[in-house]
Amino acid sequence: MNRRKKNYFTAKHQTLFIAKHQALLIAKQQTSFIKGFTLVELLVVFSLIGILISISLVAYSSTKKSARDGKRKSDLEQVRAALEMYRSDVGSYPDEVDFGGSLSHGSDVYMSQIPNDPFSPTYQYVYDKSSDNSYSLCAYLETGSGTVTCGDESCGEKGCNLKVINP
Repeated sequence: MNRRKKNYFTAKHQTLFIAKHQALLIAKQQTSFIKGFTLVELLVVFSLIGILISISLVAYSSTKKSARDGKRKSDLEQVRAALEMYRSDVGSYPDEVDFGGSLSHGSDVYMSQIPNDPFSPTYQYVYDKSSDNSYSLCAYLETGSGTVTCGDESCGEKGCNLKVINP
């Protein structure tokens, strides 16, 4: 009798073990499908990343243009200050200004290197001496609008839209 009971429990145990094992295998198979991303989910994510990158590139380009315009304004003010020192010593403004060269008279150096446009040679600064006591410095601002004349020369293919004159 003990033997029968023992066999009965053993068979019952085996049946429960097999049922549990089969249930675990089925659950494992079902979860293996859940682990990855669908194609639609991946396409949505890549589309959003592409949109964010294009927006940031436009903002970066605009920031670079503004930075170059700030440099142009600063450069022209430095050249204007050097020209005023030149005039106070010599009595008149120079006939020509060599952008990329220096501004000097005799042994006096007023500016060791006159800056070029940051986007040179596409755009350049223009110096126009209209008389011994009058001049204008012109440049093209990438974020500016309108046009100004600066003698017979142009600041580049789009003309000039910033003009600095003697005070």
